[in-house]
Amino acid sequence: MWKQILNKLPRKSQKPDHDSHRNPSSGPKVPSQVAARTNVANPSVKRVSAAVFPASVIAGIEPLQALKDVRSSEKMNLFISKLSLCCVVFDFTDPTKNIQEKELKRATLLELLDFVSQSPQKFSEPAILASCKMCSINLFRVFPPNHRQSNKNGGENDNDDEPTFDPAWSHLQIVYDFLLKFVTSTSLEVKVAKKYIDHSFILKIIGLFDSEDPRERDCLKAILHRIYGKFMVHRPFLRKRISNVFYRFVFETEKYNGIAELLEVFGSVITGFAIPLKEEHKIFLWKALVPLHKPKSLGIYFQQLSYCVTQFIEKEPKLASVVIDGLLKYWPITNSQKEVMFLGELEEILEVINMAEFQKIMVPLFRRIRNCINSYHFQVAERALFLWNNDQIVNLIAYNRQIILPIVFLALETNAQNHWNHTVLNLTLNVRKMLAEMDDALVLTCISNCREEQEKMNLVMEKRKETWERLENRASLQPVSGNTAVVVTY
Repeated sequence: MWKQILNKLPRKSQKPDHDSHRNPSSGPKVPSQVAARTNVANPSVKRVSAAVFPASVIAGIEPLQALKDVRSSEKMNLFISKLSLCCVVFDFTDPTKNIQEKELKRATLLELLDFVSQSPQKFSEPAILASCKMCSINLFRVFPPNHRQSNKNGGENDNDDEPTFDPAWSHLQIVYDFLLKFVTSTSLEVKVAKKYIDHSFILKIIGLFDSEDPRERDCLKAILHRIYGKFMVHRPFLRKRISNVFYRFVFETEKYNGIAELLEVFGSVITGFAIPLKEEHKIFLWKALVPLHKPKSLGIYFQQLSYCVTQFIEKEPKLASVVIDGLLKYWPITNSQKEVMFLGELEEILEVINMAEFQKIMVPLFRRIRNCINSYHFQVAERALFLWNNDQIVNLIAYNRQIILPIVFLALETNAQNHWNHTVLNLTLNVRKMLAEMDDALVLTCISNCREEQEKMNLVMEKRKETWERLENRASLQPVSGNTAVVVTY
């Protein structure tokens, strides 16, 4: 049926239109004269179709005409006209509404995408304006209220939530592909485009990263990365705005769907930082990336965050001690899964740290590792003991064994005597054997010190027990009167 309708539509309007040079950015509104002429020439055309896809008002070219069927000199005008048609947004919550119009718009979007992909002649300023307007109308939207409410109590189990898919994706995907091809096109002149792909446009792009649809966030990730690469003038603004998203996420809401994707963009950005790093970049590491270890939902974006941190340390090794200080500050005391992740990141950092930076933080670091070795959660204890399987870390420990061994040896002895998990017990014995081979005399000294410490602790425990017994005996001999507190023994 639609083929018949399309065949009946005229290729060119029959009379010159006094509004033919109207700017398409004013929207897809149609003069009444044009609509009247279209209805007279084609009485079989449905009225709703004319309302949704009005006739072109540029140079008298019919918008439904294929771009490949017109002369090169007319293609840009027809391109602008078709962009105006695609500024109409449909309701996809009801799949039975405007089915034919949706398909016609989708076909037009595909044609526009194909045109941009072929790298046509240089885009004119009206074409850039129309392209940005079409993308803005179709993409920039406020997410529905249930988007916020359903995730108000987001936490560490967000990984298990089913992703939400946007019903309008059949159109959104093509618009995103169009924007990506448009931004990366060699026909796009940056000096002109930066007037329309401006701070407001970029800010709205970043806002879309909160979409619940993972497909949309993937598209946004590619587009934002290309914008950062092409529009150098916007780079400081982009970094500042992404930092603000991280600050708000960490210190206010702890809920934002696109943190992993934004970190992935930043990971590629960090690789391009010049050495030595600017103070601005170091502040971003300390005030934005390190605090991102704090939220409960760390598991969702941990891989991307760890990559960004490692990139900073590889650029400037002196930052390793700063990062480890931050990890110790935000160390999860009651969340075992996060502890395992922290230990994994620590191992990656210790693989690239230099000796001077390691010596700055080794005492507080191995005090924390000592606590992890004694953890009753077997995965935490196991992961801490696995550090001794890394040759680089063993070399650091061996060089500083006079300080590190006395810190961790008591924890190893405690595990060897009474840890409930056989795997942890075996790993503990292996580490003890390794340390004995490293410096047998020091290990014997540590064993002696451990015994002395244990005897002192036993004495303290005995004294405490005797003190409590005396207090209980005295309390039981005194008469009870009024509201006097009484210690009752069983």
